[in-house]
Amino acid sequence: MRRQPHAFRSLLLAATLLALPRATVAQAPVAGDTNYTFTRAMVTMRDGVRLNTVFFVPKRASGPLPILFIRTPYGVPGPAYSPTRAYAELHADGYIFAMQDIRGKYESEGTFVMQRPPRPVDGPRGSVDESTDAYDSIDWLTKNIPNNNGRVGMMGVSYPGWTAAMGMLDPHPALKAVSPQASPSDMWIGDDFHHNGAFRLSYGFEYAYMVENAKGGSQFEFENYDTYEWYLNVGPLANIQARYLKDKHLPTWEDFQAHPNYDEFWQRQAMKSYLTRVNVPTLNVAGWWDQEDFYGPLMIYRELEKHDAQSRNFLVVGPWRHGGRRNGPGDRLGNIGFGAPTGEQFRKEIEAPFFAYWLKDKGAATQGEARVWESGGGTGAWRTYSAWPPKEAATKVLFFGANGTLSFDAPAAGGAFDAYVSDPAHPVPYRHRPIEPTYFPKGSGWGTWLMEDQRFVNDRADVLTSRTPVLTDDVVVAGDITAKLFVSTTGQDADFVVKLIDVYPETYEPDVKLGGWELMVANDVTRARFRNSREKPEPMVPGQVTPVTIDLHTQSYRFRKGHRIMVQVQSSWFPIIDRNPQTWVPNIFQAKADDFKAQTHRVYRAGANASRVEIQVVAP
Repeated sequence: MRRQPHAFRSLLLAATLLALPRATVAQAPVAGDTNYTFTRAMVTMRDGVRLNTVFFVPKRASGPLPILFIRTPYGVPGPAYSPTRAYAELHADGYIFAMQDIRGKYESEGTFVMQRPPRPVDGPRGSVDESTDAYDSIDWLTKNIPNNNGRVGMMGVSYPGWTAAMGMLDPHPALKAVSPQASPSDMWIGDDFHHNGAFRLSYGFEYAYMVENAKGGSQFEFENYDTYEWYLNVGPLANIQARYLKDKHLPTWEDFQAHPNYDEFWQRQAMKSYLTRVNVPTLNVAGWWDQEDFYGPLMIYRELEKHDAQSRNFLVVGPWRHGGRRNGPGDRLGNIGFGAPTGEQFRKEIEAPFFAYWLKDKGAATQGEARVWESGGGTGAWRTYSAWPPKEAATKVLFFGANGTLSFDAPAAGGAFDAYVSDPAHPVPYRHRPIEPTYFPKGSGWGTWLMEDQRFVNDRADVLTSRTPVLTDDVVVAGDITAKLFVSTTGQDADFVVKLIDVYPETYEPDVKLGGWELMVANDVTRARFRNSREKPEPMVPGQVTPVTIDLHTQSYRFRKGHRIMVQVQSSWFPIIDRNPQTWVPNIFQAKADDFKAQTHRVYRAGANASRVEIQVVAP
């Protein structure tokens, strides 16, 4: 979940207030955009709480227009905001733009709850959640905004993407189309705060502080520019509260400590069980290199697809970071180019036609069930499939071999393994140091770290690196990627990070600076204590060979002839992932300094214990 641009902060209009039913309203011409009239309203929800809402109505509309509605915890824009610039492609089609501060944030009343769980279907009469707030707001907007056509679309990126998805659970009859973009869906399994039980330390702490320390948001003030050093010096996680937060009340940080396992708290928040009742046309949007919420949109798409009898559920995935499709051309990310303005193409050729069809009856319903960008070697192309993963995809297996080799051929029987020592006192950094704060106001590499050259860890003894020979033909990944490891440890717990990497040729003519570049194509981490159960963790048995599966999610990527495929395995990824003590403690948030011990881990690579990475591929 990302912080929105500064322009989205509330610049409230000082004007005479006019009384309208169930709202307090102020209206004025937009200072920065002569195409729209700006209005602010305090819209009353069913429980009496008023939510700060602004809307921009085109001045020269030829007829009634639909409303595009965004609900955000990051502050709505003021009268100087320009929909003409921010939503150029949608502006050209003609829409009314409405934005709202969710409960407890910025100028809205009520109490903020991080990802407020949906109310039970049979819950108390009058109970509220983000779905009821969306319903009540849409009801007011359609009855009070002049010149609207009675149709509403919801959209948003990150947290606003999640509020858009929540609006579908019990939709207002006027809600005709929704596009959740980079939306989280499960904060324990695969989105912002945990990955498979491994706590996303730096992001989780910094985001919780930013959103909950002040109603309008604030940044934690670090003592170190290099946050790797700061988090390492903190020691056990409990020290953050004791040394820095002290008596400060951050509900989400307290929830992290109280709920380390996938218990009812996290399950209630998770969206999966609620998506069975959705029938609103949905455009799910994800980015292959989304550093925050890649898991969420894919999970939402897959769950909706199970119940999509009317073929109204669509998927788009482009080569973007978190929110990258919204701004700029989208022709590159970090040092890697894609050979086309993918962001512009998405906004003009996919997003705008989607809303035009469902809200205006213009054009066609879609240009394909799943549209994904196939990257690889500094270029790429949009591919259209009837489903994702593609029905035509087949599975190929990459096996670990001796001396750092990687092969599509199964190894011979035997007890071969590779071993390394993982020391919590010297964890592997997740990106190049120094690692500045996540949303550092003077510039941060957070948005592009997934594109960083992985050679910076190749020489570490606690990172296993395996690579194929130079490819003689293209290998086209199109579908799911899964690592199946057979491991053992001298301890009682361990994390396992697996990275699938494209190794560029040492002499790379399109861009000499990319010669030998090691680009992460897929990656993730699993905390071994959760290998058998997310709800009931259990220790590993020292010395016992143990299967551990890591979901590397999905990709559309062409490993080109002349490149190599690499896999890296490691047991720390700091400080994006907290340090595993590697001894048994029921709750790592309560671990003591002497619980953290260096341990030796083995990764087996032969016979029945042949560790592997399974990839789905299509013909080149």
